[in-house]
Amino acid sequence: MYKGKKICVVIPAYKVSRHISSVVSGIPKYVDNVIIIDDCCPEQSHKSVTKTKRIQIINHQSNQGVGAAVISGYRQAIKNNFDVVVKVDGDGQMDPENICLLLDQIIDKGYDYSKGNRFNDLSLLKNMPIARLLGNSLLSFLVKFASGFWNIMDPTNGFVAISNRALNILNLDKISKRYFFESDMLINLNIYNCPVVDVPMKPIYKNEKSSLSISKSIFEFPFKLLKGLIKRILYKYFLFDFNMASIYMLFGIPMLVFGTIFGLYIWYISGINNIETPLGTIMLSAINIILGMQFLLQALAIDIANIPKVKDDHRE
Repeated sequence: MYKGKKICVVIPAYKVSRHISSVVSGIPKYVDNVIIIDDCCPEQSHKSVTKTKRIQIINHQSNQGVGAAVISGYRQAIKNNFDVVVKVDGDGQMDPENICLLLDQIIDKGYDYSKGNRFNDLSLLKNMPIARLLGNSLLSFLVKFASGFWNIMDPTNGFVAISNRALNILNLDKISKRYFFESDMLINLNIYNCPVVDVPMKPIYKNEKSSLSISKSIFEFPFKLLKGLIKRILYKYFLFDFNMASIYMLFGIPMLVFGTIFGLYIWYISGINNIETPLGTIMLSAINIILGMQFLLQALAIDIANIPKVKDDHRE
């Protein structure tokens, strides 16, 4: 146990047979249980692990994706009533010695979800290719916007810890089962007001090749993030609550849409008929666009201030 809490580590295993044994052997002794989920790995990665009392192996009969593998581990951890569950990848890029850093944020500070942040290290950023740095920055901004967690970076970092409370609140059936899993977790954690914190830590690079397709990320992630944003807004501002942000969006979105469509229509009609558009008609479009943008900016400001926070009894 760690600080009187039962701790479980979940490790999704897919094509990590060269590293998973050393990862498991490096898991600290205070971890009570290690659940390895072999996601129908062609290398049968779980067979590389020396079995001990605290190791449990789950085998998927078909490849379901990294998210599905982690969720299988989470479900088993819920059954065993662990207080905190830590997800560690099997490729050796996450230092098990940092597990305690994630646990402290949940046990001592009261967060429901703590996650690693690789981008707090200036030396790492200097050595990162410009294209990758810009790509990660853009992705971080889009995930911030969709999830509502404006205080986090490195959204695709899978080194995370989650509380038993959050696991029991979340609807795990509705969370993405593949590479959108980490981002979708953040969206759902915000919907249910579970506070999240970044924990700075250095990764361990060993020249492993990522299974994540860049082309798939470019074409699939924006659509999934938009869908997640709409879901979060509907749940958080119209189903679970109704506040000034809800009112601003109710007025701002129709006004912006009307002003934009009406303005484009008038511009098109004026162009093909070669006639001047009356000033009043132009102002009708402009006022709707300006007011719509102002309302939405106010809603955004409320959303930024509305990040789920730790309750007072856990603050120092």
